[in-house]
Amino acid sequence: MTPAPMGQRSRVLDMTRVTKTFNGDVVALRDMDLSVNSGDFISLLGPSGCGKSTALRLIAGLSNTSAGRITWAGGQSENDLGVVFQEPTLMPWATVAQNVWLPFRLKGQSYASVKDEILEALRLVGLENFLESYPRELSGGMKMRVSIARAMVTKPRLILMDEPFAALDEITRFRLNNDLLTLKARIGCTVIFVTHSVFESVFLSDRIVVMAARPGRVIREVHVDAPYPRSEEFRTSAEYAALCREASDALREAMGEIA
Repeated sequence: MTPAPMGQRSRVLDMTRVTKTFNGDVVALRDMDLSVNSGDFISLLGPSGCGKSTALRLIAGLSNTSAGRITWAGGQSENDLGVVFQEPTLMPWATVAQNVWLPFRLKGQSYASVKDEILEALRLVGLENFLESYPRELSGGMKMRVSIARAMVTKPRLILMDEPFAALDEITRFRLNNDLLTLKARIGCTVIFVTHSVFESVFLSDRIVVMAARPGRVIREVHVDAPYPRSEEFRTSAEYAALCREASDALREAMGEIA
């Protein structure tokens, strides 16, 4: 499923002048504005401490804003969000299929009633032959695939991903980047992806939101107009190199603001 052109996408949510303060005086975010449209792949790129993960936690409802507001178009429902954390956060005593069942289980739905959805999600991440395996039997990349399957199994409007590939080796990371774009195209979701990697952000995103810290805020947005699907050919193209330079320049500007 190819997303609509930028100017024709419907709104999913807006962050309007969002500020988050901890312990009364630590300002993690100040006056952050962000519009998220259906089909967007947005990367939040910036130095450590710039509030990327805080922004995700606020969108996910895991923390409350100190000021400003987050507004969902049409209101928010329980199926609007899927979340993938930096660690897979799988239940070690549960099988792969049981881990993917968790979002349904929390809503009181039996395994039998959603078995087809679980199988389809695992098929999409290439783990249909590991239904009865346990996390200890999986590689790091496979565990992350289970986590992604769990986030997407309810077909949410928006998937939040907080540096999900940061701990993986480069080959596995590249492979999962490719797979993630394939999955997004198949289920037609919207993604906000936190990363420290310029190269990853350019390959995955159509919008890169560059943030500076102290206080956390958006300083620039880089648009990546390269069409999907993206391949290794894009990774070695002059267009990709130029976009990486543009994003790197914006990141250096962000780093300069906190030096």
